[in-house]
Amino acid sequence: MKFGRLGDVGQEFPVVFRDGQTAVSVADLIPDWSREALMAGAIDTVTTADPGALPHLTVADYRIGPPLKRPGKIIAIGLNYRLHAEETGAKIPTEPVVFTKSPDCVVGPFDQIKIPPGSAHTDYEVELAVVIGRHLSYAANEAEAMAAVAGYTISQDISEREWQKDRGGTWDKGKSFPTFNPMGPWVDTELPDPQQLELSTTVNGEVRQHSTTSDMIFPVSHLVYYVSQCMELFPGDVINTGTPSGVAMGMPTPAYLRAGDEVESFIENLGKMRNTCVDTVL
Repeated sequence: MKFGRLGDVGQEFPVVFRDGQTAVSVADLIPDWSREALMAGAIDTVTTADPGALPHLTVADYRIGPPLKRPGKIIAIGLNYRLHAEETGAKIPTEPVVFTKSPDCVVGPFDQIKIPPGSAHTDYEVELAVVIGRHLSYAANEAEAMAAVAGYTISQDISEREWQKDRGGTWDKGKSFPTFNPMGPWVDTELPDPQQLELSTTVNGEVRQHSTTSDMIFPVSHLVYYVSQCMELFPGDVINTGTPSGVAMGMPTPAYLRAGDEVESFIENLGKMRNTCVDTVL
Protein backbone atom coordinates (compact mmCIF):
# COMPACT_ATOMS: atom_id res chain seq x y z
CA MET A 1 0.00 0.00 0.00
CA LYS A 2 1.12 3.53 -0.79
CA PHE A 3 -0.52 6.01 1.53
CA GLY A 4 -0.32 9.78 1.62
CA ARG A 5 -2.32 12.98 1.53
CA LEU A 6 -3.83 15.29 -1.07
CA GLY A 7 -5.15 18.83 -0.79
CA ASP A 8 -4.13 22.42 -0.30
CA VAL A 9 -1.87 23.41 2.58
CA GLY A 10 -3.76 22.92 5.82
CA GLN A 11 -6.62 21.11 4.07
CA GLU A 12 -4.97 17.79 3.22
CA PHE A 13 -6.96 14.56 3.51
CA PRO A 14 -5.77 10.94 3.64
CA VAL A 15 -5.60 8.81 0.51
CA VAL A 16 -4.16 5.58 -0.83
CA PHE A 17 -2.37 5.93 -4.15
CA ARG A 18 -3.30 3.29 -6.71
CA ASP A 19 -0.53 4.55 -9.01
CA GLY A 20 1.02 7.89 -9.90
CA GLN A 21 -2.18 9.09 -11.55
CA THR A 22 -5.05 7.82 -9.37
CA ALA A 23 -5.85 7.51 -5.68
CA VAL A 24 -8.76 6.67 -3.42
CA SER A 25 -9.87 8.88 -0.54
CA VAL A 26 -9.89 7.14 2.85
CA ALA A 27 -11.18 10.19 4.73
CA ASP A 28 -14.37 8.31 5.60
CA LEU A 29 -12.30 5.58 7.27
CA ILE A 30 -9.65 7.51 9.20
CA PRO A 31 -9.22 11.17 10.20
CA ASP A 32 -5.72 11.48 8.71
CA TRP A 33 -2.32 9.77 8.51
CA SER A 34 -1.28 11.04 11.93
CA ARG A 35 0.29 9.66 15.09
CA GLU A 36 -3.12 9.26 16.70
CA ALA A 37 -4.67 7.50 13.70
CA LEU A 38 -1.70 5.18 13.24
CA MET A 39 -1.76 4.27 16.93
CA ALA A 40 -5.47 3.48 16.56
CA GLY A 41 -4.80 1.02 13.71
CA ALA A 42 -5.27 3.20 10.62
CA ILE A 43 -3.18 0.96 8.37
CA ASP A 44 -5.20 -2.16 9.25
CA THR A 45 -8.47 -0.24 8.91
CA VAL A 46 -7.60 0.95 5.42
CA THR A 47 -5.98 -2.32 4.29
CA THR A 48 -9.11 -4.33 5.07
CA ALA A 49 -11.53 -1.87 3.43
CA ASP A 50 -13.05 -2.44 -0.01
CA PRO A 51 -11.25 0.01 -2.35
CA GLY A 52 -14.08 -0.26 -4.85
CA ALA A 53 -16.41 1.40 -2.37
CA LEU A 54 -14.14 4.41 -1.84
CA PRO A 55 -14.12 7.70 -3.81
CA HIS A 56 -11.68 7.54 -6.73
CA LEU A 57 -9.59 10.62 -7.48
CA THR A 58 -7.32 11.92 -10.22
CA VAL A 59 -4.07 12.90 -8.50
CA ALA A 60 -3.33 15.71 -10.96
CA ASP A 61 -6.43 17.53 -9.73
CA TYR A 62 -4.83 18.06 -6.31
CA ARG A 63 -1.66 19.22 -4.61
CA ILE A 64 0.25 16.26 -3.12
CA GLY A 65 0.92 17.08 0.51
CA PRO A 66 3.40 15.55 2.94
CA PRO A 67 2.40 11.90 3.45
CA LEU A 68 2.10 12.33 7.23
CA LYS A 69 0.21 14.93 9.23
CA ARG A 70 3.13 16.55 11.06
CA PRO A 71 5.46 13.78 12.26
CA GLY A 72 5.89 13.66 16.01
CA LYS A 73 9.64 13.91 15.53
CA ILE A 74 12.24 13.62 12.80
CA ILE A 75 15.43 11.84 13.80
CA ALA A 76 18.23 12.25 11.30
CA ILE A 77 21.44 10.29 10.83
CA GLY A 78 24.63 12.02 9.75
CA LEU A 79 27.59 10.62 7.81
CA ASN A 80 25.91 7.27 7.15
CA TYR A 81 27.27 6.68 3.64
CA ARG A 82 30.95 5.80 3.32
CA LEU A 83 31.65 7.97 0.30
CA HIS A 84 29.80 10.92 1.84
CA ALA A 85 31.86 10.68 5.03
CA GLU A 86 35.00 10.59 2.90
CA GLU A 87 34.03 13.62 0.78
CA THR A 88 33.50 15.71 3.93
CA GLY A 89 36.85 14.62 5.40
CA ALA A 90 35.14 12.96 8.38
CA LYS A 91 36.17 9.72 10.00
CA ILE A 92 33.90 6.73 9.43
CA PRO A 93 31.58 6.75 12.48
CA THR A 94 31.71 3.83 14.87
CA GLU A 95 28.16 4.58 16.04
CA PRO A 96 25.31 6.37 14.25
CA VAL A 97 25.54 10.18 14.35
CA VAL A 98 22.10 11.31 15.54
CA PHE A 99 20.52 14.77 15.36
CA THR A 100 16.98 16.07 14.98
CA LYS A 101 14.96 18.21 12.59
CA SER A 102 11.85 20.13 13.57
CA PRO A 103 8.63 18.55 12.26
CA ASP A 104 7.56 22.10 11.34
CA CYS A 105 9.98 22.10 8.39
CA VAL A 106 8.21 19.27 6.53
CA VAL A 107 6.58 20.26 3.23
CA GLY A 108 5.12 18.37 0.30
CA PRO A 109 7.07 16.63 -2.46
CA PHE A 110 6.44 19.42 -4.99
CA ASP A 111 6.37 22.43 -2.67
CA GLN A 112 8.94 25.22 -2.73
CA ILE A 113 12.23 25.21 -0.80
CA LYS A 114 12.74 28.63 0.76
CA ILE A 115 16.36 29.79 0.90
CA PRO A 116 16.95 31.52 4.28
CA PRO A 117 17.62 35.27 4.18
CA GLY A 118 21.27 35.91 3.34
CA SER A 119 22.13 32.22 2.93
CA ALA A 120 24.88 31.30 0.50
CA HIS A 121 25.35 27.74 1.78
CA THR A 122 22.01 25.95 1.39
CA ASP A 123 22.66 22.31 0.47
CA TYR A 124 20.67 19.26 -0.69
CA GLU A 125 20.73 15.71 0.73
CA VAL A 126 18.44 13.00 -0.64
CA GLU A 127 17.59 10.41 2.04
CA LEU A 128 15.58 7.26 2.51
CA ALA A 129 13.11 8.01 5.31
CA VAL A 130 11.79 5.30 7.63
CA VAL A 131 8.25 5.81 8.98
CA ILE A 132 7.52 4.18 12.33
CA GLY A 133 4.21 2.34 12.57
CA ARG A 134 4.05 1.16 16.15
CA HIS A 135 5.42 2.15 19.54
CA LEU A 136 9.02 1.08 20.10
CA SER A 137 11.32 1.55 23.06
CA TYR A 138 14.53 -0.35 23.89
CA ALA A 139 14.13 -2.89 21.08
CA ALA A 140 15.63 -6.21 22.09
CA ASN A 141 17.11 -6.80 18.64
CA GLU A 142 17.00 -5.59 15.05
CA ALA A 143 14.14 -7.94 14.13
CA GLU A 144 11.94 -6.34 16.78
CA ALA A 145 12.99 -2.91 15.54
CA MET A 146 12.03 -3.69 11.94
CA ALA A 147 8.64 -5.01 13.04
CA ALA A 148 7.86 -1.45 14.16
CA VAL A 149 8.47 0.03 10.67
CA ALA A 150 5.33 1.04 8.77
CA GLY A 151 7.04 1.92 5.51
CA TYR A 152 9.40 4.21 3.63
CA THR A 153 9.34 7.52 1.81
CA ILE A 154 11.73 10.10 0.32
CA SER A 155 13.18 12.98 2.33
CA GLN A 156 15.30 15.92 1.22
CA ASP A 157 17.37 16.89 4.25
CA ILE A 158 17.98 20.48 3.18
CA SER A 159 20.86 21.95 5.21
CA GLU A 160 22.24 25.44 5.75
CA ARG A 161 25.94 24.66 6.14
CA GLU A 162 27.06 27.93 7.74
CA TRP A 163 24.52 27.52 10.55
CA GLN A 164 25.30 23.81 10.76
CA LYS A 165 29.07 24.04 10.90
CA ASP A 166 30.31 27.58 11.58
CA ARG A 167 27.88 29.12 14.04
CA GLY A 168 28.81 26.96 17.04
CA GLY A 169 26.73 24.37 18.85
CA THR A 170 24.98 21.40 17.27
CA TRP A 171 24.04 20.49 13.71
CA ASP A 172 20.35 21.01 14.47
CA LYS A 173 20.58 24.76 13.83
CA GLY A 174 21.29 24.26 10.14
CA LYS A 175 18.59 21.67 9.60
CA SER A 176 15.21 23.08 10.59
CA PHE A 177 14.65 26.27 8.62
CA PRO A 178 11.13 26.51 7.14
CA THR A 179 10.61 24.07 4.20
CA PHE A 180 13.89 22.24 4.93
CA ASN A 181 12.37 18.74 4.72
CA PRO A 182 10.38 18.06 1.56
CA MET A 183 8.85 14.59 1.97
CA GLY A 184 6.79 12.20 -0.16
CA PRO A 185 5.13 11.55 -2.44
CA TRP A 186 3.79 8.63 -0.35
CA VAL A 187 4.71 6.05 2.27
CA ASP A 188 5.22 2.59 0.77
CA THR A 189 4.38 -0.19 3.23
CA GLU A 190 5.55 -3.01 0.94
CA LEU A 191 8.99 -1.85 -0.16
CA PRO A 192 11.49 -4.61 -0.95
CA ASP A 193 14.93 -4.73 0.71
CA PRO A 194 15.70 -1.14 1.82
CA GLN A 195 19.43 -1.81 1.43
CA GLN A 196 19.27 -2.28 -2.35
CA LEU A 197 17.72 0.95 -3.57
CA GLU A 198 19.12 3.40 -6.12
CA LEU A 199 18.82 7.04 -5.08
CA SER A 200 19.80 10.35 -6.65
CA THR A 201 19.53 14.13 -6.63
CA THR A 202 19.62 16.35 -9.68
CA VAL A 203 19.83 20.14 -9.64
CA ASN A 204 18.57 21.83 -12.81
CA GLY A 205 18.89 18.46 -14.55
CA GLU A 206 22.52 17.90 -13.50
CA VAL A 207 23.12 14.71 -11.53
CA ARG A 208 24.72 15.66 -8.22
CA GLN A 209 24.10 12.53 -6.12
CA HIS A 210 23.81 8.97 -7.43
CA SER A 211 24.33 5.92 -5.25
CA THR A 212 22.56 3.00 -3.63
CA THR A 213 21.52 2.36 -0.05
CA SER A 214 24.02 -0.51 0.02
CA ASP A 215 26.67 2.16 0.74
CA MET A 216 25.12 2.83 4.15
CA ILE A 217 27.51 2.34 7.04
CA PHE A 218 24.66 1.38 9.39
CA PRO A 219 21.69 -0.36 7.71
CA VAL A 220 18.08 0.57 8.38
CA SER A 221 17.58 -2.31 10.80
CA HIS A 222 20.44 -1.14 13.00
CA LEU A 223 19.40 2.51 12.86
CA VAL A 224 15.88 1.80 14.09
CA TYR A 225 17.24 -0.49 16.81
CA TYR A 226 19.88 2.07 17.84
CA VAL A 227 17.53 5.05 17.97
CA SER A 228 15.09 3.05 20.11
CA GLN A 229 17.82 2.69 22.73
CA CYS A 230 18.05 6.46 23.28
CA MET A 231 14.54 7.74 22.60
CA GLU A 232 10.97 6.47 22.52
CA LEU A 233 9.55 5.98 19.05
CA PHE A 234 5.87 6.42 18.19
CA PRO A 235 3.77 5.82 15.08
CA GLY A 236 4.36 8.63 12.59
CA ASP A 237 7.90 9.37 13.76
CA VAL A 238 10.43 9.54 10.92
CA ILE A 239 14.08 8.50 10.74
CA ASN A 240 16.09 10.09 7.90
CA THR A 241 18.81 7.54 7.25
CA GLY A 242 21.62 9.69 5.83
CA THR A 243 22.68 10.89 2.40
CA PRO A 244 25.15 9.62 -0.21
CA SER A 245 28.10 11.52 -1.64
CA GLY A 246 27.72 14.40 -4.07
CA VAL A 247 26.46 17.17 -1.80
CA ALA A 248 27.47 20.73 -2.66
CA MET A 249 29.63 21.00 0.46
CA GLY A 250 31.83 18.16 -0.81
CA MET A 251 32.58 19.70 -4.22
CA PRO A 252 35.96 21.28 -5.00
CA THR A 253 33.95 24.41 -5.85
CA PRO A 254 30.67 24.07 -3.91
CA ALA A 255 27.53 24.75 -5.95
CA TYR A 256 24.98 25.57 -3.28
CA LEU A 257 21.29 26.06 -3.96
CA ARG A 258 19.97 29.41 -5.12
CA ALA A 259 16.56 30.84 -5.96
CA GLY A 260 15.35 29.41 -9.25
CA ASP A 261 17.13 26.06 -8.87
CA GLU A 262 15.01 22.94 -9.34
CA VAL A 263 15.90 20.00 -7.09
CA GLU A 264 14.69 16.54 -8.09
CA SER A 265 14.99 13.68 -5.59
CA PHE A 266 14.61 10.05 -6.65
CA ILE A 267 14.59 6.75 -4.78
CA GLU A 268 13.95 3.48 -6.58
CA ASN A 269 10.39 2.16 -6.05
CA LEU A 270 9.42 5.32 -4.13
CA GLY A 271 9.09 7.78 -7.00
CA LYS A 272 10.33 11.34 -7.31
CA MET A 273 10.02 14.73 -5.68
CA ARG A 274 10.63 18.03 -7.45
CA ASN A 275 11.10 21.27 -5.53
CA THR A 276 11.87 24.76 -6.81
CA CYS A 277 14.05 27.02 -4.67
CA VAL A 278 12.86 30.54 -3.90
CA ASP A 279 14.13 33.36 -1.73
CA THR A 280 12.41 33.85 1.61
CA VAL A 281 10.25 36.96 1.56
CA LEU A 282 10.21 38.72 4.94
